[in-house]
Amino acid sequence: MKKSIVMLNVLLVLMITLSACAPTAAPEPTNPPVVVPTDTPPTAVPTEEIIQTLIVATDDLGVEIVLAEPAQKIISITPSLTEILFSVGAGDRLIGRDSNSMYPEEAAAAVDLGGMWEGIPVEDILAMEPDLILAGEIFAAEAIQELRDLGLVVYWQKNPADFEGLFGNIMDIAVLTGTEDVAGEVINSLTDRVSELDDKLASIDDIPLVFYELDASDPANPYTPGAGTFISFIISRAKGLNLGDSLEGEWVQVSSEELLAQNPDTILLADYLYGITPEIVAERAGWSEIKAVVDGEIYPFDPFVLSVPGPRLVDGFEQVAEILHPEVFDN
Repeated sequence: MKKSIVMLNVLLVLMITLSACAPTAAPEPTNPPVVVPTDTPPTAVPTEEIIQTLIVATDDLGVEIVLAEPAQKIISITPSLTEILFSVGAGDRLIGRDSNSMYPEEAAAAVDLGGMWEGIPVEDILAMEPDLILAGEIFAAEAIQELRDLGLVVYWQKNPADFEGLFGNIMDIAVLTGTEDVAGEVINSLTDRVSELDDKLASIDDIPLVFYELDASDPANPYTPGAGTFISFIISRAKGLNLGDSLEGEWVQVSSEELLAQNPDTILLADYLYGITPEIVAERAGWSEIKAVVDGEIYPFDPFVLSVPGPRLVDGFEQVAEILHPEVFDN
């Protein structure tokens, strides 16, 4: 019985094996599908190619600055660069500033990092993780290098010597923030204003001698800007002669005796914010004989429009010109 079962199992295995090996019937042929040509070529599946362009700029210390994208978190520790930043439409990216960066009013929204008189607050700056730090000529190269050694990206900018330098400074900041279009419009507007005023002043032959008072903490020896400063450039451009050009140095003291000898036609009081008035000037020993005092040509003057080398320098040019030559503004 057991043998029969075994034999039956063998026969079943053979039948299954032969069945698996037997050729299958060929399928009946069918007509292949007809492809109807169309005029529209097949559409390729688009692939998005991301091209990232680095921003590469060289600052006025000759150091190359590289940004992966326009700076978004910016700290400015120089008032002029803060003003430029806002002028090119990137002021909302300012996260920190020095205490003297007070213009425009919106700058006050950024964290006040102090006056920088006791040095740059490195730890506070590191904690804010800025993409970019803007620093002006007031900071020595050594101080800037210390920041760079900590891995911070710093752009150092020299003060302009003329309007062309100012416009270049504005565009440099625009490149770092990706706002070149806005900067172009700003520069065009400023250029037009300068050209218009140059045209008005072109026929002026009367060049007054101007004393620009910066600081009279010592009334007998006040400070004034010398040759090579932007203030001197503006006075000259406004058809005036800067008294300080005859002295040695960029920021110098001038004695009352020297002032009496030169006898300026006009006095601009850039220290009026500190309480200096035309009346106080007239009361200084010997000053009552100066032509500007005798003629009442003493004018309080906003120091920030010329001492902060930003876009408001053009405002300063217009204001000085109007004081020296009001007749050209009557037309």
